[in-house]
Amino acid sequence: MVIKLISWNVNGLRAAMKSGLSGFIQKESPDIMAMQEVKISQGQVPLELSSGGYTAYLNPAEKKGYSGTLTLSKIHPVSLIRGIGNPEFDAEGRIMGLELDNFYFLNVYFPNSQRGLTRLDYKLAFNSEFHRFCNKLRERKPVVITGDFNVAHREIDIANPKSNEHNAGFTKEERDWMSEFLDDGYVDTFRMFNGDPGHYSWWSYMHNARSRNIGWRIDYFVVSADMKSRVKDAGIMEEVTGSDHAPVYLVLDY
Repeated sequence: MVIKLISWNVNGLRAAMKSGLSGFIQKESPDIMAMQEVKISQGQVPLELSSGGYTAYLNPAEKKGYSGTLTLSKIHPVSLIRGIGNPEFDAEGRIMGLELDNFYFLNVYFPNSQRGLTRLDYKLAFNSEFHRFCNKLRERKPVVITGDFNVAHREIDIANPKSNEHNAGFTKEERDWMSEFLDDGYVDTFRMFNGDPGHYSWWSYMHNARSRNIGWRIDYFVVSADMKSRVKDAGIMEEVTGSDHAPVYLVLDY
């Protein structure tokens, strides 16, 4: 059985709904739809998102109108994963995971290290703990990780690498962590199919960045290496609007 997974930082679920999110999901009909930065609380998932065979699983941030992850799934999970077991990180609702029969599916909204790198240490601590968490899961089943990693890994993943070397999302520390993570037995699925520069998943709302394709590739589908042979396709839906991010997708053998 081949399944399709889509991930999208919607930058506010309510705004995305007004921009046609529900129609997009109906048209694409993914088996699992992961969304980040939904900015809603329990009880605020629109009922129409639970139609079409989907069950909605939300992990909201304690702070209202902030962060949060939402996963819609047609596949019934064995169990749910909300967070990584550390209150310092879990209060922000950054992980809504599903344990499926054949693998773990983790929908993740990684912290942004922020202007002036005021949250860089927090992000690196989250990243390190998340890495350990994934390795523990991987001992039991393969892992699929998706979401907004808030880092452009390599120079080809960003339009202006030189001018962003010390900016949030492209610091040496963040990029080094991504390299270490991938080198530890994880695969950036997009790069299995496309090795070219110029493909991005986020653009600033300023200076017509999207129309000029001045962007960053910060949204990923990453799989543990034991899943690599099951990956059939991966890409970025760069033409889809409704957020400052574009959706990313993964097709794999279930």
